[in-house]
Amino acid sequence: MKYKLIIAASLLLILGAWMNKSDLNSSIQKVEFESNSIDKPQTLFVPSQVDYEGFLELVKKVKEIRRGKLVELDTFLAMAKDHKTVILDTRSEAKYKSKHIKGAVHLNFSDFSSTSLKNLIPDSDTRVLIYCNNNFFGDEVNFVLKSRPLALNIPTYINLVGYGYKNVYELSDLHSIDDSQLIFEGKSVESLKLKK
Repeated sequence: MKYKLIIAASLLLILGAWMNKSDLNSSIQKVEFESNSIDKPQTLFVPSQVDYEGFLELVKKVKEIRRGKLVELDTFLAMAKDHKTVILDTRSEAKYKSKHIKGAVHLNFSDFSSTSLKNLIPDSDTRVLIYCNNNFFGDEVNFVLKSRPLALNIPTYINLVGYGYKNVYELSDLHSIDDSQLIFEGKSVESLKLKK
């Protein structure tokens, strides 16, 4: 039993170093052993790396930050002209490849991690512009409308701030896919051009 505890603590130390967690000691203290009898092998219980309370705190912090970073299309497009600005599309890879705002880069939201974000946007001070399905109407194939409280912009914004990005702006208004200010690219756009 003593060796299992040492191995578990060692694994948590390695995991904590790898994840760069400051609350590693609290994770180690939560390691518990369960055993109903001498005949049954002891089971090591290691809590998951999920922190709902921490998430709620982050949401409170993000609410104040986000309020001042919602921008209308004119401002969004003006910001996008700066070559240091990144337009980030976090929808599925299939939807991105089919149709996205011209110049946008892609990282599927479910693939967000410190490493994947740093590989795509190395500088956390970079201005990042985000949009999602709920910013557009008139193309239900490529921009499927989500329930408003579940729009992809919300978790995307929270996660970007949570991973340390300080300069995130969100498209705040709804536009027709046919709005002349918008330029899209992708397979479905190219397909339409070939048909004309």
